[in-house]
Amino acid sequence: MKISEASALSGVSARSLRHYEDEGLIVPGRLGNGFRDYCRSTIDRVLVIRSLLESGLPVRLIRDALPGLTDGTGAGTEVTCAEFLHEVRDHRDRLAARIAVLSAQRTALDSYLRAARRTGL
Repeated sequence: MKISEASALSGVSARSLRHYEDEGLIVPGRLGNGFRDYCRSTIDRVLVIRSLLESGLPVRLIRDALPGLTDGTGAGTEVTCAEFLHEVRDHRDRLAARIAVLSAQRTALDSYLRAARRTGL
């Protein structure tokens, strides 16, 4: 299918599909005229990519994990999945630390604003 059809089917813009290709996340086929040709398995992979990106995982981590998660061979899947899960936990922990810092900053700003209201600023 053409990129416009793949975009409609996956819910991902054509620009994002090209970006995924540039990042090495997908490899669509090519027609004789050079146009991209997307198959159902590529669309399925795009849906996995989109889900992982929406969860906040970086492209590097997704690129490293995708072969073991989507190639269907099972080759090295246990090792890939274990490493991937370790990376996901690390990413989650970094996010939690950032959230804690941001929460503390918000609390400090709330205190400042309460004090400013009391003094009539």
